[in-house]
Amino acid sequence: MAGRPAEPEVIWSRPERAARGPRPAYTRAEIAAVAVRIADDDGLDAVSMRRVAGELGCGTMSLYNYVPRKEDLYELMADLVADEHELPERPTGDWRADLTGLAHGSRAIMRRHPWMSRLMSAAYGFSPNSMKFLEYSLWCLDPLDLPYGQKVELVAMVNGVVTTYVANEIGTAERTRSLPWSAEREQEIRTAHLAKQLATGRYPRLAAAVAADSGPVDMEAVFDRALSRVLDSFARG
Repeated sequence: MAGRPAEPEVIWSRPERAARGPRPAYTRAEIAAVAVRIADDDGLDAVSMRRVAGELGCGTMSLYNYVPRKEDLYELMADLVADEHELPERPTGDWRADLTGLAHGSRAIMRRHPWMSRLMSAAYGFSPNSMKFLEYSLWCLDPLDLPYGQKVELVAMVNGVVTTYVANEIGTAERTRSLPWSAEREQEIRTAHLAKQLATGRYPRLAAAVAADSGPVDMEAVFDRALSRVLDSFARG
């Protein structure tokens, strides 16, 4: 296809505008914004070079001159969304509080863009806005006496917690929307089934766990505890 490189290429090393020739009709940000809007409305699978080109008002083959591969389009999308991080001017000096704040910010962004959890790959971690976020995250960790390799690992683990929880939230919400009955009725039937199985005595530990905490799960508290445990493990060195 037109514009596809013969060798692996990072989209960010490719000039957005050629040194000579006419001014491009579209910027990468404009292309990414269209793709993000499609994904927000109809899901990531609805994003295609053909549809993005159609909404831009250009031919599909013309779009390849700007974005050689669909994977490059995903990278542009991930970078545009990464720009939504509202990074303070500088860290507070409390690395735990700073990293916790970044985690909650990331979670809010992924909730606004439910498809984003599918693009949380290291391959998309070297775009301009992603690198700005990573640099700031490492800046937050300046007070932590650990090698940079472990600091990068900590940031990756925090992002992993965020991505896992958001993906679970999205999956649960999507399943609930697809049910032909109410979520409350589903829960009622499943709870009754669970109680019947626990009453057999075959699952004593599970029964004890349910008896100890039979109320609804506070997912916000669970998220905070999981995040705190990751931070605790690195605080101990």
